[in-house]
Amino acid sequence: MRVDRASLSGARLAVAATAAFALGQGAVAGPTIEFGNGQSLNITYAVQGWLQTKHQRFGGVTSDTTDFFLRRNRLAFTGQYNDYISLYAQLEAGGDGKDGLFDRPVFWRDAYVSIDWTDAVRFIVGRFKNTFSRENLEACLEPLTLDRAEVLSYTPWGGTRDTGVAVWGNLLDAKLQYRFMIADGRKDAERPADRPRLTARVHVSLWDPEYDYGYEGTYLGTKKVLTFGAAYDTQADVAYANYLSRAGRKNYKAWTVDGFMELPHATGVYTLSAAGFKYDTGGAFGMSPDPKLPANSDLKGYYVKGGYMLPGKLGPGRLQFFGRHERLNYGVKTGNVEYYDNRWNSLGFNYYIDGQRLKVTAEVAEIKFDHPHPVIKALADYRQATLALQLIF
Repeated sequence: MRVDRASLSGARLAVAATAAFALGQGAVAGPTIEFGNGQSLNITYAVQGWLQTKHQRFGGVTSDTTDFFLRRNRLAFTGQYNDYISLYAQLEAGGDGKDGLFDRPVFWRDAYVSIDWTDAVRFIVGRFKNTFSRENLEACLEPLTLDRAEVLSYTPWGGTRDTGVAVWGNLLDAKLQYRFMIADGRKDAERPADRPRLTARVHVSLWDPEYDYGYEGTYLGTKKVLTFGAAYDTQADVAYANYLSRAGRKNYKAWTVDGFMELPHATGVYTLSAAGFKYDTGGAFGMSPDPKLPANSDLKGYYVKGGYMLPGKLGPGRLQFFGRHERLNYGVKTGNVEYYDNRWNSLGFNYYIDGQRLKVTAEVAEIKFDHPHPVIKALADYRQATLALQLIF
């Protein structure tokens, strides 16, 4: 057995790309252990350290807080069994230090096997990113902005990941991609019945194809991309209309449409991304909700993000500016007031010292609620500023 820091070669890298979509294609950086017979194991460590300040005026009192924490702290293993079968497993210990909480638990965020029969027919089995939205499928370490629009990309059940099986593939020279997933969805004891979660997604690439299972928030000008996608997500019998009497069954359904463009040009790299979402459980959250029913089980919203990267280096790296607008409408009323509805606006920059492997990000954001809550501080306006360092080894 020998350790080789060189990248996986040729066809084996193409197969490993499926297993590494959670990290992103530019993020597989660590050493590779070769076992012979075409088998190998790549180990990658990634950390994001955030320094975040928050300003909020609530109940007539102004508060300013500062928090330093590890937003993500991951150890990933990408394995190659043969030309058709690969594996991916990722340990997570993120959030350590946030709000003064340390020694966060370590858990398996991803653990799955990929079977690439042909480019048109591929399978994923295990725990992996659900295939619903582009925003969720963007690599966690390669967003355009500081982070993803998490409320919209986190589905009500399963969050960003789910356990199940997916079939997907590329058609028409990878101009068309399809995906279908069967997964657990909601599995707790509060649901009326145990039904599978079904998700379907398709996208069309008009310029350079996006042929991997995962997307990137920016390709840093290495590709000319124009992609449009749509998806549908559903699970029957996820909630009761009246939880206390266990009466009336509600189904979950959701849809999203999205578009992404990145245009490299002599004047710089231009990036634009947008999506609309709707999550629907028939208003169950506002009826007689069970204690585990999340507020985003009935939610509609959208985001728009844009970026511009200067055409050449500035010092040792490249500078990219970005902006983000997000709108959330929950449809949840307390009396006649919808306290949850809010909008997010932010501006910032990425400074890529070594691509995504070493970068600094800064963002200032303002979160405003349509009707700030008079009692619940989490539903009141605030401003925050974040300085982040990302290192992938």
